[in-house]
Amino acid sequence: MGKENIEKYSAGYALLKSVAGFWHNNIFYRKVIVLGRENINPDHHLIFAPNHQNALMDALAVLFTNKGQNVFLARADIFKKKTTAAILYFLKILPVYRIRDGFSSLKGNDEIFTKTIDVLKSKNGLVILPEGDHEGFRRLRQLKKGICRVAFQSAEATGFSLKIKIIPVGLEFSNYSRFRQVLTVVYGKPIEVSEFFDLYKMSPERALNELKNRLSTEMKRNMIHIGSEEDYEAIDELRIMINGKFSDDIKFPKLFRDRILINKMNLLLTSNPSVYSKICSLSLLVKTKAKELNTDYRLLEKKKHSLVWLIAGLAGTILTFPLFIYGNIFNLTFLEIPNLQVRKIRDPQFHSSIKYAISLILAFIFLPVYFILSLFIFSSWWLGLLIFLTLPLSGLFAWNYYLGFRRIIGGFRVRKFIKTNNKEFEILRMNHKELVNLVAGL
Repeated sequence: MGKENIEKYSAGYALLKSVAGFWHNNIFYRKVIVLGRENINPDHHLIFAPNHQNALMDALAVLFTNKGQNVFLARADIFKKKTTAAILYFLKILPVYRIRDGFSSLKGNDEIFTKTIDVLKSKNGLVILPEGDHEGFRRLRQLKKGICRVAFQSAEATGFSLKIKIIPVGLEFSNYSRFRQVLTVVYGKPIEVSEFFDLYKMSPERALNELKNRLSTEMKRNMIHIGSEEDYEAIDELRIMINGKFSDDIKFPKLFRDRILINKMNLLLTSNPSVYSKICSLSLLVKTKAKELNTDYRLLEKKKHSLVWLIAGLAGTILTFPLFIYGNIFNLTFLEIPNLQVRKIRDPQFHSSIKYAISLILAFIFLPVYFILSLFIFSSWWLGLLIFLTLPLSGLFAWNYYLGFRRIIGGFRVRKFIKTNNKEFEILRMNHKELVNLVAGL
């Protein structure tokens, strides 16, 4: 599989996608919520347009949540080495040349443009990140015209016979870099590029701008967009405080709850600026003080922290401690080693991409080793197989064990604050309660 036949079906790629997708959707993330799959028609000529906040993970979010063998566009400078280029072509990634790559290199885009037409004709699905580069903020930035230019020029080159549709994709990560987070992917209603054909024939530049603006509007409808730069931190933290407990909700995903909250705050800024400022101030105040007291928002929401339940929980952790130790064979291999490597990476938005890549490579190396060892250590093959299968399950148990243990310790800490009449904690609870009541009244 190379550049010349990148649009063709690849059995090797299909196998790799199924394995890597399983690791992505079930191990790396604890839950992947996908909405709007009904908007993807495999018989149409589709261009996917996701927001770009989390480096490589944005592309993988699209790849592993829809069928087929999508082709991606990426900057050309990563294709300089022949070996790297061969791997990228196998992974169905095409280079896009920019002026910074050298003016003479721009002519290479002619060949790439021809391949994008082949991809669209084959109905594989072309994925273009219209913001160009990534940025770790929950907002949609100014879109580049490239995606619209590809859509129009592909249609023009085929005599406007291709009914190209652009699907806006909203991506939301409950946390950009941590393991076992929740990923939400929303496929919006497709934009019919043919609606702009008449305008394009009269004024290509106007058509490009109108399609770009339409795409921007549709993308914002399917993602979290915090428009305010001044109050970004306060509003971003507010949605965690108010809606954090709904992270795993599938029926009414947190992404939509966050959008409703942000819209209410936008309206409040106009209708009642003083209350808006009060909420933003309290959000930052609660965030700072909760961090100082090492207390999370769920503990603040609880009215009672039953000593009986805390002791019972602690007893449960003691009884299951051996299973926690066993599970850490999996976690130390596949989760902690990648954690150590990302410390050298300056751009935090690349952390999850590096973690995922390293953990997947380690899985390809060590899982066969663990399987062979299991069969070798235990005389019965079925017992060895059973022990091997318990390894990832116990690893996930150990991860949840650690989180549960932290909550139990946090519960004891809160009880101590209450028992000793800790003034800082009392003020924190009071501010948190006031904040929740203000938001509830919106």
